[in-house]
Amino acid sequence: MKAGGQPLPQAGLGAGQIDAGDADLGKSQFPRPLPDLRNELTAADHHQREIVGSAPAPALETRSLSWASEEDTQRFAAALARQPGLRDAFLTLYGDLGAGKTTLVRHLLRALGVAGRIKSPTYAVVEPHRAPDGLDIWHFDFYRFDDPREWEDAGFRDIFASPGLKIAEWPDKAAAVLPPADVAICLHANDDASRRVALSAHTPRGAALLRALPSSSLSENP
Repeated sequence: MKAGGQPLPQAGLGAGQIDAGDADLGKSQFPRPLPDLRNELTAADHHQREIVGSAPAPALETRSLSWASEEDTQRFAAALARQPGLRDAFLTLYGDLGAGKTTLVRHLLRALGVAGRIKSPTYAVVEPHRAPDGLDIWHFDFYRFDDPREWEDAGFRDIFASPGLKIAEWPDKAAAVLPPADVAICLHANDDASRRVALSAHTPRGAALLRALPSSSLSENP
């Protein structure tokens, strides 16, 4: 697998633009009402417990947020990108189709300086990027991951052992082989354009990341 290459710029897609072709920030594709979110801070724990049969490490730090619009998503991504501890972090993203996972990743990569088209890795499983400062970024989508042998064959073990930022959508599909997430991000789409977001840190690195985020970027729930 060729690592760390920056995608070539595409016509009509500047550094400040988000490719809407695969974006999932729009209205959820699930017409039924969303479930009660009283336990949203532990949603990632429940997903992981169902897959591996045991509870993951308890959350060291949590945040419950509310994003009124995509601008709130962008502001959060920009604040996260400014944290030095993000460089070697592992972020996991949970949420239904349409919750905004890929859109959050795109805003984060833009904030880190990645130019050109940012594709969804749904079919490729992973898309590599490189920021202008040399930071390697690996964007995983495990939605179609169903063979643990692919973990070794595709070199994913080597990727996770190397420096750089790793971000995974649908991590529950590969929970048996993934390392603990520094920060798990659970997104829930409301009927309007807003999002309810739960952040949980499961490592000291992740806890430090959440504590370092300025309150102005969080739009925390009361």
